[in-house]
Amino acid sequence: MASGKKRGKKPEVEFRNTQLADALQTQDMAAVAFALRHGPTVVPLMRPGARDDPRDSGEVWTFRDPNTGDIALLLFSDALHKPEAMPKAVGLHSPEWLRAFLEVHGDEITTVFFDIAGPHPMQASPADLIAALDA
Repeated sequence: MASGKKRGKKPEVEFRNTQLADALQTQDMAAVAFALRHGPTVVPLMRPGARDDPRDSGEVWTFRDPNTGDIALLLFSDALHKPEAMPKAVGLHSPEWLRAFLEVHGDEITTVFFDIAGPHPMQASPADLIAALDA
């Protein structure tokens, strides 16, 4: 006998940081720093991490300028702000992950862009972001 209840889908993870989106809207670096210290960041991935291995965070996608060779890290407040031309996979990473990533790759990365395609883009140097995360 059927109970009449339908099995609902598992809720999908929301790939966004509303606090970061609000801070970018006001272009307030102190608010951006606070949002980065207290919430996740959406990171584009070339290869998603293995679902059954929490140590595998995937392979981060970066942009290399073909004219200068400069490398930029693109981060997003919401996966919906990621341009279609970029890889489809995204990760939702913690402040600790971002700090560790910038520590390891900060010398190679020229700049970090937030929501590069809008609605409220902002950029910072890896050193400035490390300082903001450490504050």
